[in-house]
Amino acid sequence: MTDKDMIICRCEEVTYGELVETANEYGCNARELKLRTRAGMGYCGGRTCRNMVDAVACTVTERDSKQVTLKYQPPVRPVHFGDLGAIGHD
Repeated sequence: MTDKDMIICRCEEVTYGELVETANEYGCNARELKLRTRAGMGYCGGRTCRNMVDAVACTVTERDSKQVTLKYQPPVRPVHFGDLGAIGHD
Protein backbone atom coordinates (compact mmCIF):
# COMPACT_ATOMS: atom_id res chain seq x y z
CA MET A 1 0.00 0.00 0.00
CA THR A 2 1.35 3.41 -0.95
CA ASP A 3 0.59 6.83 0.51
CA LYS A 4 -1.79 7.59 -2.34
CA ASP A 5 -3.89 4.52 -1.42
CA MET A 6 -4.29 5.62 2.20
CA ILE A 7 -7.94 6.34 2.99
CA ILE A 8 -8.34 9.82 4.42
CA CYS A 9 -12.14 9.99 4.61
CA ARG A 10 -13.41 6.70 5.98
CA CYS A 11 -17.07 7.60 5.59
CA GLU A 12 -16.83 8.36 1.86
CA GLU A 13 -13.75 6.17 1.20
CA VAL A 14 -11.71 9.01 -0.32
CA THR A 15 -7.99 8.32 -0.63
CA TYR A 16 -5.04 10.67 -0.27
CA GLY A 17 -4.29 10.15 -3.96
CA GLU A 18 -7.80 11.24 -4.96
CA LEU A 19 -7.49 14.38 -2.87
CA VAL A 20 -4.09 15.32 -4.33
CA GLU A 21 -5.12 14.57 -7.93
CA THR A 22 -8.33 16.57 -7.63
CA ALA A 23 -6.61 19.49 -5.91
CA ASN A 24 -3.91 19.63 -8.58
CA GLU A 25 -6.30 19.22 -11.50
CA TYR A 26 -8.76 21.90 -10.43
CA GLY A 27 -6.64 24.13 -8.15
CA CYS A 28 -9.21 23.64 -5.40
CA ASN A 29 -9.46 25.45 -2.12
CA ALA A 30 -10.59 23.32 0.82
CA ARG A 31 -14.31 23.84 0.25
CA GLU A 32 -14.10 23.03 -3.45
CA LEU A 33 -12.00 19.94 -2.72
CA LYS A 34 -14.60 18.76 -0.25
CA LEU A 35 -17.42 19.26 -2.77
CA ARG A 36 -15.57 17.55 -5.63
CA THR A 37 -14.48 14.48 -3.65
CA ARG A 38 -17.18 14.29 -0.93
CA ALA A 39 -14.41 14.01 1.68
CA GLY A 40 -15.86 15.33 4.91
CA MET A 41 -19.45 14.90 3.81
CA GLY A 42 -20.06 11.48 5.33
CA TYR A 43 -21.66 10.33 8.56
CA CYS A 44 -19.07 11.90 10.87
CA GLY A 45 -19.34 15.29 9.15
CA GLY A 46 -15.59 15.68 8.65
CA ARG A 47 -14.41 15.17 12.21
CA THR A 48 -11.71 12.71 11.13
CA CYS A 49 -10.59 14.03 7.74
CA ARG A 50 -11.22 17.78 7.82
CA ASN A 51 -7.64 18.72 8.74
CA MET A 52 -6.13 16.56 6.00
CA VAL A 53 -8.51 17.88 3.33
CA ASP A 54 -7.59 21.41 4.38
CA ALA A 55 -3.86 20.60 4.36
CA VAL A 56 -3.99 19.08 0.86
CA ALA A 57 -5.86 22.11 -0.47
CA CYS A 58 -3.25 24.43 1.07
CA THR A 59 -0.47 22.71 -0.87
CA VAL A 60 -2.15 23.74 -4.13
CA THR A 61 -3.63 27.16 -3.36
CA GLU A 62 -2.43 29.94 -1.12
CA ARG A 63 -4.54 30.56 1.92
CA ASP A 64 -6.19 33.94 2.04
CA SER A 65 -6.24 35.31 5.59
CA LYS A 66 -9.99 35.92 5.17
CA GLN A 67 -10.66 32.34 4.05
CA VAL A 68 -12.36 30.15 6.61
CA THR A 69 -11.08 26.62 7.09
CA LEU A 70 -13.47 23.71 6.91
CA LYS A 71 -15.75 23.20 9.85
CA TYR A 72 -17.33 20.01 11.05
CA GLN A 73 -20.82 19.34 12.22
CA PRO A 74 -21.84 16.58 14.57
CA PRO A 75 -24.22 14.03 13.10
CA VAL A 76 -27.80 15.03 13.73
CA ARG A 77 -30.89 12.91 13.34
CA PRO A 78 -34.48 14.09 13.69
CA VAL A 79 -36.21 12.90 16.85
CA HIS A 80 -39.98 12.89 17.34
CA PHE A 81 -41.26 14.51 20.51
CA GLY A 82 -43.24 11.35 21.25
CA ASP A 83 -39.98 9.38 21.31
CA LEU A 84 -38.50 11.82 23.80
CA GLY A 85 -41.48 11.48 26.09
CA ALA A 86 -41.26 7.70 25.91
CA ILE A 87 -37.72 7.60 27.28
CA GLY A 88 -37.72 5.99 30.72
CA HIS A 89 -41.45 5.27 30.69
CA ASP A 90 -42.66 1.70 30.39
